[in-house]
Parts: sequence; C-alpha cells; structure tokens
Amino acid sequence: MNPKAEFNPARSIRHAVSRWRGRRRLKAAGVIWGAGLSATGPLVVERHPESEIKLGQYVLLVSDSFATALGVNHPLVLRTLAPGASIRIGDRVGISGGSICAAKLVEIGDDTLLGANVTITDTDFHSLHPAHRRAQSHLTIGIAEVRIGKRVFIGTNSIVLKGVTIGDNSVVGAGSVVTRSIPHNCIAGGNPCRVIRELTPEELVGI
Repeated sequence: MNPKAEFNPARSIRHAVSRWRGRRRLKAAGVIWGAGLSATGPLVVERHPESEIKLGQYVLLVSDSFATALGVNHPLVLRTLAPGASIRIGDRVGISGGSICAAKLVEIGDDTLLGANVTITDTDFHSLHPAHRRAQSHLTIGIAEVRIGKRVFIGTNSIVLKGVTIGDNSVVGAGSVVTRSIPHNCIAGGNPCRVIRELTPEELVGI
C-alpha cells in the first residue's frame, strides 16, 4: 500500500486537536507524566489535592472512539479519592477508555495493555453495612491496594477489584471479573476470574 494514498488530513487534524485536549486535562489536574505521552480525547481526570497520579514514559491514553478499533464506552477516567491515594502507571502502558479509581493505590507495570473499557478500583466505594452505605468515607468501606505487573494484558470490559495482584506477563480474558490475585505467566478468565492455564515456554520467548 502507498502510505501517501491513505493520508487523511481531516483525521490527522482531529488527532492533533484530541491529543491537545487530553494533555490539557492532565495538566489541569496536576498529573505528572514522562516523555512521549499520547493522550487522545477528553479525559476525565480528578486528583485529590493530597494525592498523586503519575504516568511513565510513552504512555498511551485513548479516550475517544475514533482512536481505537473497539471504541470506548465513555472517556477514560483517572480519579484519586482520598488523601495519600496514588495511581502509578509505568512506561509504555496503553489504556483505552475505562476507569481507574484509587482510594489507596492502583499500580500498573511497564508495557501493560488494558483493552477497551477496563475498570480497576481499590475500593468498594460503599460499606457492606446498610446503616453506613450512603457514607462514602466510612471506616467500614473495604479498601485494598491493586498491583498489576509488567507486560500484562487485560481484555476488554474486564473489572479488577480491590486487593488484587496480577503477576507479570499474564493475560486476563475479555469480560472477566477479577476478585482474587492472578499469578505470573498465566492465562485467566471468567466471573469470577480463575487461572485457565500457564503460558508455555514458547509463549514466553523474548521476554
């Protein structure tokens, strides 16, 4: 194919404007990022004044359906909810739509990919106790750190809940609900998510 024949000026301009809007939202929220950031679309970013959102180098944030094959259900949400909360995203991470909310810590390792509309949260948001359910900061609300390793792939529409660790190189199938930790070097899926098999040595070649 001839690359020149595929050039679309209107699409190129739309990409440029969309990236500008994404960076503007991140800057306004006080997000720290490394070199090579690509942030496409009108992100929803809210950082608690006493918290942090840090992005590594060459991070790709997609918040507009024209920029990814599956499209996104809504703009990407990055939100810290409490003092001391932290969202830490490593180098070369790709995220399309979805939501990441941290009341304590959500950490994503280098080279990890989140498919369209993945949700990750370290909090239950509401208490299990009916009398306290409307109080959004009650002590009985469950909160536990989420740590996702390096080179992980999480399929579209998956949900990762509080207290979960996902080991390096692992794959989580589309539509999974991850309620328990997943080890390194495996394929997992389902609701609740469980290990299906280990990755073979051949599949791990080049890591």
